[in-house]
Amino acid sequence: MKNDTPHELNPDQEIGRLIDEVMSSSLTDEQYRKKMQRRKEVQDKRIAEAVPEKGLIIVNTGNGKGKTTAALGMVLRSLGHGYKVAIIQFIKGSWEPSEKRVFSYWEDQIEFHAMGEGFTWETQDRDRDLDKASAAWEKSLEYIRNPDFHLVLLDEINIALKMAYLPVEDVLAGLAQKPANKHVILTGRGAPAALIERADLVTEMTLVKHPFRDQGVKAQPGIEY
Repeated sequence: MKNDTPHELNPDQEIGRLIDEVMSSSLTDEQYRKKMQRRKEVQDKRIAEAVPEKGLIIVNTGNGKGKTTAALGMVLRSLGHGYKVAIIQFIKGSWEPSEKRVFSYWEDQIEFHAMGEGFTWETQDRDRDLDKASAAWEKSLEYIRNPDFHLVLLDEINIALKMAYLPVEDVLAGLAQKPANKHVILTGRGAPAALIERADLVTEMTLVKHPFRDQGVKAQPGIEY
């Protein structure tokens, strides 16, 4: 069977093409084996050429659930490797999150600061929200600059940016001060375009169905908090 891989395909395109082809039921066992062998060659080459380590700016945004949850998964991985982690919550704070209780088991590795006073429709005080966001950002900068912390999670900071509680220029300037190997995660819907442009990894959670919106189900322990 001839090698018909177009030279202009980048690795992602070639892998995508190979996946489409192996899903065909018309392939013989030998054709399938060769396709998968080629996919392994492409993937192995990409891994061999990859940069071994780089501190990432990670943005979890979108209207769907799971932005903070995904970030907390990275927090757990970092803790499992023995790294120090800092979490600063920009909006939540008027209630005690269960995550804070769980992370108390790693109290020698983690710093957790819930610095908001609840959602904006609950506080109903823009000046106080601005002050709280500013204080949370100043605390965030301490950990962003501190080389001892491997990962910093800025939870719901995108909402603070969207509400103009923080200038996006200040946040971008602060991120530029992080050590080269430090990871910073920024969560919340409405991430500004300038932050998305600067980020290394951006995931948008898409809302398809939601139990509160569609069924009137309240937030539940273990799911939302």
